[in-house]
Amino acid sequence: MEENRTQQNTALLILDVQEAIVKMLTDSTPFIKSIKKAIQTARNSKLPVIYVVVGFRKGYPDVSPNNKSFSVLKNGTQNLYTEEGIKVHASIAPEQNDVIITKKRVSAFTGSDLEVVLRSLEIKHLVLSGVSTSGVLLSTLREAADKDYEITVLSDCCADKDEEVQRVLITKIFPRQAEVISSEEWYANNHS
Repeated sequence: MEENRTQQNTALLILDVQEAIVKMLTDSTPFIKSIKKAIQTARNSKLPVIYVVVGFRKGYPDVSPNNKSFSVLKNGTQNLYTEEGIKVHASIAPEQNDVIITKKRVSAFTGSDLEVVLRSLEIKHLVLSGVSTSGVLLSTLREAADKDYEITVLSDCCADKDEEVQRVLITKIFPRQAEVISSEEWYANNHS
């Protein structure tokens, strides 16, 4: 009975898996394959799938010059203010009942209404996936832990340009605040 209650209060978060961001990965094929399986697992289990994308207003008035991560966008070629620029990767496109949230900073919580949606859906357990592990995943995991969410990280559904940083976060840092498992393990846990 406890597993069923937990499952009903669980949501899969797909973080920053946008066309423009996935392009920065050397080989996104295994990552996308794993994330597709996780999405299918969530849908088969009737769990909410929540996509969080990073996006801004045209001209980036919502980006501070003090923000080292995002201030480079103002003079760059990435357009994270158009519909095309914030589009979720086509191979894992949201379906009609999925929730799409736009955030303004690295954490999925900052500058978004994610917390309002999670409260409305009575979500207590977050299953995290996305790109990049050293960015949105780390920031969201830490903030979610501080907000007392139960957290699972799907290790093969996380990607980062730096393989060493990826390894350290997944094997040494994330396990301090989250259960870290593969999408296969998560599938098995939801189909036993």
